[in-house]
Amino acid sequence: MPEPLSYHDAGVDIEAGDALVEAIKPFAKRTLRPEVLAGIGGFGALCTLPEKYKHPVLVSGTDGVGTKLKLAFQFGRHDGVGVDLVAMSANDVLAQGAEPLFFLDYFACGKLEQRIATQVIRGIARGCEDAGCALIGGETAEMPGMYPEGEYDLAGFCVGVVERDKIIDGKSIVPGDRLIGLASSGAHSNGYSLIRRVIANEKPNSDTVDSLMEPTRIYAKPILKLLSAVPVKGLAHITGGGLVGNVPRILPLGTCASIYKSAWPRPPLFSWLQETGNIAEDEMFRVFNCGIGMVIALAPESVKLATMLLKREGELAYEIGMVEENAAAEPEAFIR
Repeated sequence: MPEPLSYHDAGVDIEAGDALVEAIKPFAKRTLRPEVLAGIGGFGALCTLPEKYKHPVLVSGTDGVGTKLKLAFQFGRHDGVGVDLVAMSANDVLAQGAEPLFFLDYFACGKLEQRIATQVIRGIARGCEDAGCALIGGETAEMPGMYPEGEYDLAGFCVGVVERDKIIDGKSIVPGDRLIGLASSGAHSNGYSLIRRVIANEKPNSDTVDSLMEPTRIYAKPILKLLSAVPVKGLAHITGGGLVGNVPRILPLGTCASIYKSAWPRPPLFSWLQETGNIAEDEMFRVFNCGIGMVIALAPESVKLATMLLKREGELAYEIGMVEENAAAEPEAFIR
């Protein structure tokens, strides 16, 4: 008689998965909010709505980290991509004016390496702390044969909450309104297929690797403070598509955005990528954030106060352009 076959023989280590859950509980505990009723370990996570909201609307977002993960594998940098995962969804729900409330993650691999998985999830918890949301659940899937050795994939899901009459949708934006840009921390999690093409031909030095792997900036806390003090008309999270692809998403029909690239210093990383990869200027602004991770639309009389408040919160804030009339039906953004 052959020996009995077990799940472990098939490549799935149940004990390692259980050990990982226990290892990450302390990280998740630091992110808890008073509204969380039940978090890590149950079949579902329970969370009530904050009592301060009279007519709460839930705002949800989901995303991954993209091919930046390939560089995490290549350079052995696993802690920052967890922050990236939270940032991509938390910044998206923030763009509707929502306060990030809770977050769930999905970690999938061929063979569970507890040390690496713990680094990733520790980064997710750090991102949740930065966003002010609770890490209340997730899934770790060990699937032999699905992924190359040493690789994994990530997905995240964030839910935020906003008062119905405080939803930010860009409908009140008019020609003459100003645009404030908040500095990015690097390429965030976008354009990495092109970045990988560039560095395939030119090995980056350690400083460049640090810049490439810098986690995405999470803007929740400073933006939420701004919203309590200044009437913000629109928020654009600068992700895939760059400034020219994302700013028009908040503009009404019949308008366009004029963005002046001389209004902020372009970080050295983007200059290096452009020069090393021989990338056209137009392509840079279609692919990368080029140093601006979030754009705020507001009336001219609000600019001075908004800039002061943002800088007080540690943000690098620049007046980067304005909204103008546009003969074309669809909103556009022009880099001047």
